[in-house]
Amino acid sequence: MALVAIAAGGTAGHVNPALALAEELTRRGEDVLFFGQSTKLEGRLVPEAGFELVPLVVRGFDRSKPWTAVSAAAKLMKAKRDVREVISARTPEVAVGFGAYVEVPLLSECDRAGIPTVIHEQNSVVGLANRMMAKKAREVCISFPQAEAGFEGSLGPETKLVFTGNPVRRSVIEGNGARARESRGIPGDAEILVCFGGSLGAVALNEALAELKTRLLSVGGLHVIHATGAEGYDATAAALALTPEEVERWHLSAYVNDMGDVLAASDLALCRSGASSVAELAAVALPSILVPYPHATADHQRVNASWLADAGAARIVDNDDLQTPAFADELVALLEDADQREAMAEAARSLGSAKAASLLADEVLSAASQACPRLH
Repeated sequence: MALVAIAAGGTAGHVNPALALAEELTRRGEDVLFFGQSTKLEGRLVPEAGFELVPLVVRGFDRSKPWTAVSAAAKLMKAKRDVREVISARTPEVAVGFGAYVEVPLLSECDRAGIPTVIHEQNSVVGLANRMMAKKAREVCISFPQAEAGFEGSLGPETKLVFTGNPVRRSVIEGNGARARESRGIPGDAEILVCFGGSLGAVALNEALAELKTRLLSVGGLHVIHATGAEGYDATAAALALTPEEVERWHLSAYVNDMGDVLAASDLALCRSGASSVAELAAVALPSILVPYPHATADHQRVNASWLADAGAARIVDNDDLQTPAFADELVALLEDADQREAMAEAARSLGSAKAASLLADEVLSAASQACPRLH
């Protein structure tokens, strides 16, 4: 049994792929130990998934406020000492970082101790922490082919770069569509449009859907599952002003807590194109209309979306076009064209995203086999 140390944190986009890897490793009989910040999202999600979390405290520094570098460096040194103490007592065979700054103390100390390190990049645009830590990594695993260019000049002479895709949790891949329909009172033969904007919601999507309410509900038998995000719920509920009859077909909530089941039940998704969302859509072969967040760093959500769109599994709509008649026509036309949706679903299946966790686990365990710790 290998012990795999994993550092992931900050956002669901980092934590959920890490949990997907952990689930796959556990299924294979390996042991997993997480490192992260107890005050961040991983502090809740990791224990909820049944994994141990070693708490670290790190803080990036604001380049516009150079003096913050002093406190950031002090916290980093303390986090490294904490990691050193843990791995001296429980030596992992390999360490994996998922891109957040919290990976730096774990990967640095493991490399110092002769423990192989692996990096996974979820986005098409490479994050700073991964670029920093790539030089000494045995393996750099990417979710999008476009990410390879972002590591140019950052890899070590023996670093292996591998396309694995972005791991998706089994709760998503094994979603039960019938269960989602039953819990919402949706008939088994009804068509479903699911709309969400990521963990924070999307104002533009919420506003566009409110404008399209009458037209969408005119599509015979269509049900809409609409997650607004916490901050957008009240405004969206007011704008929709759903009647008791409309509430039966328009299922409004701040969040979708059973996303795997909902994706399995749905016929079409309308959403942002964060890395996790794109990976989940591909893994469950759900056709989609993707609306990249226009202010994402280096426009990476558009690059993410292009991976699906270029394969024929999705269509891309600009944020500014959501209020246009052309968008409304495209959305309704796709809802009414089952053959086109099936072609898009088949294109998504061809991408093999459901195998990403297994492929990444293969690479991690391959690196583990090269371990030669210098701790003892």
